[in-house]
Parts: sequence; C-alpha cells; structure tokens
Amino acid sequence: MSAVPAEQKGFYGWWISIAAFFTFGLAVGIPYYGMGFYYDYYQKAFGWTRPEMTLGFPLAVIFTLWVGPTVMHRFSPRKLMMIGVALTALAFIGFSKMTGSLTFYYGMWTLYTVGYILSGPIPHQIIISQWFKRSRGKAMAATYLGVGVFGGLVVKYFAAPITAATNFQDALFWTGCAVLLVIPIAFFVLKDKPAEMGQYPDGIPVLASEEPPPSRSISDLLGKKAFWLLMLGSLCSIGSIGSINFHMKLVFKDQGFTDQKVLDGVFGTANMLILFSSIGGRIVMGYLADRFNKKYVMVTTYFLVAATIPLLFLVRPESPEFVYVFAILFGFGMGADYMLIPLMAAEQFGVNSLARAMAIILPADTIGQTWFPYLVAHIRESAGSYGVALNIVFAMAALGAAAIFLLPSHGKKDEALLVQESGSAKAGR
Repeated sequence: MSAVPAEQKGFYGWWISIAAFFTFGLAVGIPYYGMGFYYDYYQKAFGWTRPEMTLGFPLAVIFTLWVGPTVMHRFSPRKLMMIGVALTALAFIGFSKMTGSLTFYYGMWTLYTVGYILSGPIPHQIIISQWFKRSRGKAMAATYLGVGVFGGLVVKYFAAPITAATNFQDALFWTGCAVLLVIPIAFFVLKDKPAEMGQYPDGIPVLASEEPPPSRSISDLLGKKAFWLLMLGSLCSIGSIGSINFHMKLVFKDQGFTDQKVLDGVFGTANMLILFSSIGGRIVMGYLADRFNKKYVMVTTYFLVAATIPLLFLVRPESPEFVYVFAILFGFGMGADYMLIPLMAAEQFGVNSLARAMAIILPADTIGQTWFPYLVAHIRESAGSYGVALNIVFAMAALGAAAIFLLPSHGKKDEALLVQESGSAKAGR
C-alpha cells in the first residue's frame, strides 16, 4: 500500500486537467456560448428570420457528420485539437466579414462545425479518460469547468463590451483571435496518454485484471441496446439544452424585454448565471459520479434539466428576478449533463472504445443540439409565440431522462466485466 503514494507524487495528469480547463473553455465556451448573443444583431443588420439564422448550425452538422467517425479514432486528439481551433478562428473571422449572404453564413457554420468536432468535447474526453480511471469524474468535471467559466464571461465581459464600444463584427473577429490561444497550451502542455511520459492512469500501476477492454468495433457498438439508449437520451437532453441556449434571448424579447440595452443586460446576466451555475453542477455531479452509480446520477441530472425549462416562462419585465431562479437551476443541470455522457460511455463500453463511441454519439447529439433549435424557430413563427415550442422541448428533455433510466447499471467491476464480455465475444467469432 505504501507504494501507491510514491507513484502518485509525480503524476502529470492533474496538469493535463488544468491545461484542458483552458483549452476546452477557449475552444468551446467562448465561441459556442457567445453565438446566441448575436442573433438579434443579425436580424437588424441583415433582415434574417429566426429559421434562417438557426439553420446554419444544423445544416453544417449534416455536411460534417462523417468527420467524427472517420477521423477521431485515427489521429492524435491533441493535434486534432490544434487544427480544430484554427478552423474555428477562421470561421469567426469569416462571420465578422458577413454582408448578408446566407450562403456565406452557412459556409462559415460548416467550417466552425468541423473545428468544433476536432477541438471540442471528443478530444478532451479522450485525453482525460486516458489519464484517469478512479478519478475520472473529478478530472472530467475540472475540465468542463473551463466551458462554464469562459462561457459565462464571454457575453457580459467580452462580446457585449466590444459590441457597445465598436460593433458586433469586431466582437466576432476578436472571438476568432481568442480561440487561437489553445494552440500553444495544447502543443506544450497536453499529452494524449500517460504512457507518453512513462506514467499510468491516476498515477497508479495498472494490474492485469484492471486492464481496460480492447476497442470495440463500430458494428459491435451499434448492436448494443445500451448504445442506442445512451445516444437517444443524450440527443434529447442536449437538443433541449441547445434550444434554450439558442432561443433564450429571443424568448426574453418576446416576453417584453424590447429595449436593446435592457435585453442585452438580462441575457448577459442569464448567460453568466447559467454558465457559472454549471460549474457547481459539474463539481457536485462529478464528485457523485466517482462514488455512486453513474446511471442514477445522470438520470437525476437529466430530470433536473427538464424540470427547469418551464421556469423560462416566468422571466418577464415585471418579474425579472425569476431570471436568477431559472438560470441557476437550469445551469446546474446543464453543466453536469454534457460531462456525464463520456463517463457513461466509458463505463458502458470501456475507455478504449470511447473514441469510437463518442465519434458517433457526439454527432447525433449535435444533430439534436442544432436541429431542435431550428424546429423551435419554425414552431415559434407559425404559432406566434414560444409557448407550444417550449412545451415540446420540455417533453423531449423528459424523454431523454427516461432513456437514461433504462440503461443497464454497472458497479465497481464494470471494466473487468467488459474485458470478460469482450473476450467472450472474440471467442464466439
């Protein structure tokens, strides 16, 4: 037992987690959570409708579905991350040069989406899952904190001030420049696997009985009920969250916040509270995920997301205080929601299958994250208000929680059982 602390003393994994806090925050937090700020400016500058504005991301997803399954398991996640942020930077600089062409706008969304796939959740999830096993929940939570911090600050202290001082195009341009800070951090600090530094996951030598199972084939994953349940559950929940994030400012506008300065302020406050509250959700649920059944932690989180969506109806000029209630509760659930997906995938299918599993699940989630908001925009246009649309979003979030509840449960011996199962499958073939 005394050998364990000695092995842990020089463990580099926590430096990986700290670096990933910054790279994930810069690559995803700033561009993704900042984009919703600009929609009403696009309306004013270019005369675009809600469906036209929200079509960019879902259309781009359809064009880029091949990227994750084709690329992510073949190359170094650290190198892909650097390529991805370069594409993200080019996309936002392109957004800053728009003159009203929807074709150009959709093209920049496609460029951004490739950058998001290469530099966003998947490479970070793979790196953290390789470096940690016993502390994977805490390490993943620490990494996802970066999205909460940078995403929470981007509107109120970056996009809004630059827009007020100059214009929204300059804010988009500097967003593109900011994400490039990922490149030196990834190049000098991040490492794909502990073996590159002669170390082990968690800094503890791995016993033969603890070796993770070999990577599953895509056909093997697709043949498992658990895979489809996880994909359905995450798609519905992430799609619901995406709908709220994309439309929140426009919902506030419909509910009476018509003064531009007041609207920007309320949205900035809500966005900041959601992202900062998400930090608490990640810390608490990451801690619980390392100690209790991950499935039930995930179900609790997904039901919380669904339950808070109706609170958005209460945010009005005569009762602006409800923005705090909604934002804090919604953000807490949202924060843990994203983070628990790779943890559950690693538990269900093994860490060596995570790249393949997430390369399919993440594009599916991104379809929900992008097409749900587009459908919400159409329902809003036809109904004249967000009432029906948000009730549908609530139902989809509840469906996602139900799908996760149906997943099989794994205990402490999940990796060992997966090794045995993989061996039996090989013998059968």
